[in-house]
Amino acid sequence: MTEFDPARTALINIHWQYDIVKPEGVFGPFFAEGVERHGLIAKNARLRKAARAAGAAVIHVRTAFRPGYTDLIVNSPLLALVEERKALVEGTRGAELIEELTPEIGEVVITHTRLTGFHGTDLDGILRGRGIDTVVFSGVATDHAVQGTAREAVNHGYRTLIVSDACSTTNDEAHQAALDTFTLLGEIVTTEDVVAAFSR
Repeated sequence: MTEFDPARTALINIHWQYDIVKPEGVFGPFFAEGVERHGLIAKNARLRKAARAAGAAVIHVRTAFRPGYTDLIVNSPLLALVEERKALVEGTRGAELIEELTPEIGEVVITHTRLTGFHGTDLDGILRGRGIDTVVFSGVATDHAVQGTAREAVNHGYRTLIVSDACSTTNDEAHQAALDTFTLLGEIVTTEDVVAAFSR
């Protein structure tokens, strides 16, 4: 049975942006099908509702770059694709969080320009300032930003959980492999597990 104190827990939602998870987005051809097939938007909406009702923090992580990509360091094929396809430009619809999962007033939105939510951001300081010791991750993509940010959370000393059925990537095999490699680092849970824990 999954248990945690909501007052010391943050639900961290990764990359729910138009360019990443919607079919019309630049990276939609990679990720939108899995998001839709697994009903991830509805599951993430359910997680957020449960977290908010329990008094847990809800934090949104997005990636976006200045016009002209002056803050983009192209040192990997993925980041090269961002520039090549003109994706995730600050101020454009593609970089915005999707309407179905819009943050509520007062919720923290973290913007990063590397591969994970901790690197080069104040995410760790915000969590520590709120007395949070447990972080629960959902989002896209399981084998990149979700698992990468979760690994950093482990290094920062947080109890770390990934919600297996509330995240996805390019295919189900890569998704499962990412979860399998995380089992010695943190906890793999389901939407039902987390909702039940928040309800308790």
